[in-house]
Amino acid sequence: MTVTELLPTLKNLSRADKLRIMQFLVLELAKEEDALLQPGATYTVWSPYNSHEAAHKLAELLEEDKGISK
Repeated sequence: MTVTELLPTLKNLSRADKLRIMQFLVLELAKEEDALLQPGATYTVWSPYNSHEAAHKLAELLEEDKGISK
């Protein structure tokens, strides 16, 4: 069954059934995500912590917005 065929059927479901379908899909996606992560592997995560350039740019934009808002 294709998505195009499935959509009208989903539209006619009750609210409770739609929520169950959503829960099912979210759990399925979570399982797929788990498969992408390898146990014991390390992954780089970007953080704005100590990002002075980003802080400077944000301060500039805030000052610019203050000037426009006056």
